[in-house]
Order: sequence, then structure tokens, then C-alpha cells
Amino acid sequence: MKKGQGQGHGYHRPVLLQEVLAVLQPGSGKIFFDGTFGGGGHTRALLEAGAAVVASDRDPAALGEARKLFGEYGDRFSFLQSDFGTVHERLAELRLGPFDGALLDLGVSSHQLDTPERGFSFQQDGPLDMRMDPRDGPTAAELLQSASETQLAEWFWRLGDEPAARRIAARIVRRRAQEPLRTTAELADLVSSVVPRRGPRHPATKVFQALRLVVNRELEQVAAGIASLRTVLKLGGRMAVITFHSLEDRLVKNYFRDLTREWDDRPEWPEPRPNPLYAFRLVNTRAVVPSEAEIRENARARSAKLRAVERTRYEP
Repeated sequence: MKKGQGQGHGYHRPVLLQEVLAVLQPGSGKIFFDGTFGGGGHTRALLEAGAAVVASDRDPAALGEARKLFGEYGDRFSFLQSDFGTVHERLAELRLGPFDGALLDLGVSSHQLDTPERGFSFQQDGPLDMRMDPRDGPTAAELLQSASETQLAEWFWRLGDEPAARRIAARIVRRRAQEPLRTTAELADLVSSVVPRRGPRHPATKVFQALRLVVNRELEQVAAGIASLRTVLKLGGRMAVITFHSLEDRLVKNYFRDLTREWDDRPEWPEPRPNPLYAFRLVNTRAVVPSEAEIRENARARSAKLRAVERTRYEP
């Protein structure tokens, strides 16, 4: 998640910006792919360093920010309306790449959080939508109305780590039998009636996170995105991914481990076998996290983690 007002550009302040630049090492003659353009903070910094950037985002609102860069950077910048899980198909069609680096900045932007009509946050009342692409798939309200009690409880527990998942799911089912949940305030109030507030975190935080992940198929997008983007990197090219919660981070960490492990071994095998994915090295052995100064300036950066790998060979 990213800060609301960013360095004079008005959309968001990019998280871990200097750390991303240190990992990707942009410069003149290099070309990068930014799969989560958002307000363009990371893209702008890459362009300012002299690189060219192909960016994409599935949120139509990002196009308005992209237009600001077209005039400034000319043919060094191009933009695709696409989710990063399938964008490699568009890149191949347009013969874009290979790239010196690729970046995914996961999660929801401050612009999305701070726009009540998008329905991502309970800080201001709005429709229960939560779709990053408002043209794609069911809304959160529709899922709450159609999913079974068992499915709701599983989402809240597995994706939100919510201890009261079953009780919340049961309350939702009882409520929707009378009338649908339509707004963020209605859902937040319902969760608060089941889980009293203790401490600074709102009781509905985990439920909202779980619903957002389901609505946008975010974990599936991450898995597909990092698997496909590894194929568009040059030798020496780097892929950097910023995550904001443990499910995303675990997925990225495990996949990067698979890419950087030379041998596979299982107890039932007589001997280790070459890992067919092995073609990368870890840029940092541990995740890079924001400095205390950045967290003080931007509280939404507190859970960010940056991981990166570098292509060292091509798969056989």
C-alpha cells in the first residue's frame, strides 16, 4: 500500500523507491517493465534515471496518470491496459522486451483506498465493490451475497487470518437473508458487532483484506505474474517484487527459492535431479524493508517487503 500524496505528483508516494532503484540499477539504454503502474511513481523514477519503461495496470484510472508521462518522455514510455498475470501475452504480441528489469508493487494503492466509490476501505462509506478493474468480475457485495457460509469462513480464515471467521460468516448469512450488504460501512459495522474493537486496528481489517484478495484473484495474479515475467528478462536482468502481507510474501519467497535452487531432491528419489527452473540468483538473501524514517513519513509502508532475483543463465 502506498502513501496518498506523492512527491508533487498527487497520486501516491512510491514505497521503497530508493531501494528499488538500487536493485534495478536503471540507466540510459536500459528498458524496464513496471507491471503495477498505479500513479507512476516508480516508473517516473526509472525514466528520470534515463531508462525506457513499458508499464501496465489493470485499473483504468491509471491511464490518466500515464498520460502525464507521454508528453514528458516520448517514446521512452509506453503503457498497456492489462493485469500483470497475463501481460506477457501482450508483450509478445507487441514484440516488447526482453527487459533489463521488471517490477511488481503489489497490493492496493492509496488512490484506490482513498476513493470511497471504489469500496476498498471502511474509512469512508462507499459501495462494496473492491475491484481493481471495475469492468471485471463480481463485486465484493455480490460475492458476500452468493458465497456459502463455509466458503466465506474459509476466505476470512485463510486469506485474512481472522480467528472469528466462522462467527462472522454466520452473521453475514443471517443478515443477507433479510437484506443484502451493500456498503463498506454496513460490512464494517456487522464485523464490529461480532468482534469488539481492541487496540488501534479496526475489527473489520482482516475481513476487508480477505475479500479484496478474492475479488481481484490477487494471489493467483501474483503466481501467474512472477512465473511469466521471469521469461521476459535479459541475461543479468532483475525482477523485483514488493509485497504487503505474509501470503504474498511467502508466495514470492518460495518461488524465488525455486528459481535459485540448482538441484531438486525428494526422499523417494535415489539422487538429486537438476532443477529445471534454475536460472537466477537472489539479489538479497533477506527481504528489504522500509527504513524507520520512511515508516514515520508513510505509515502504509510499514508492512512492505522487497525481494529480487537476477537472471544468471537461460533455462535448458
